[in-house]
Amino acid sequence: MFLKYMRPVLLSMVLSVGFLFTTQAQAHGGLSLADDMCKLTVGPYTMHFTGYQPESSKEKEFCEDIPATGRTVVALDYIEETLRPLPTEVRVIKDTGSEENLDSITILHLPAKVYSNGSINFEHNFNVPGKFVGLVTTGENQEHVSRFPFSVGEGSSNMPSGLVFAVAAALGAGAFFLFKVGKKPKDGAAA
Repeated sequence: MFLKYMRPVLLSMVLSVGFLFTTQAQAHGGLSLADDMCKLTVGPYTMHFTGYQPESSKEKEFCEDIPATGRTVVALDYIEETLRPLPTEVRVIKDTGSEENLDSITILHLPAKVYSNGSINFEHNFNVPGKFVGLVTTGENQEHVSRFPFSVGEGSSNMPSGLVFAVAAALGAGAFFLFKVGKKPKDGAAA
């Protein structure tokens, strides 16, 4: 009788833990990972986005959230040649929920200019963890805008991955034990 009521509870727990610790999928505005390449969509145009943290992650690239605070190098490479003659502006702002006074929340600003070589490179030292927004604007009248939120030094989970797998494995083993070992043979099945 006890097992009859415990099975749904245990199954719910196992599924809940699995959902809690799956890799987060968050919307990052115009930034997406496609074909092992981070693409930034700015209106009808796309750019290749690459970030590095030379002191902390050596040669490892990232294209969404920045893993740690510190010196960060970013490269935006045009994918379409038609972007080369267009002025492009880059801005990184604190994510305050309002963009009314951009100058007061801007932490990095590259004014609009033409990058005829098709590449924009810049560095910034993120001193504190937090939430930010990248703004890339292009076009003769700055009519195409990409707005992508990102975090710095906040990580995707507070729990180490080894502990996550250990908890999931323990719950899975418990579920298996209750479902398989806890089953009683039906009357008349044993002869």
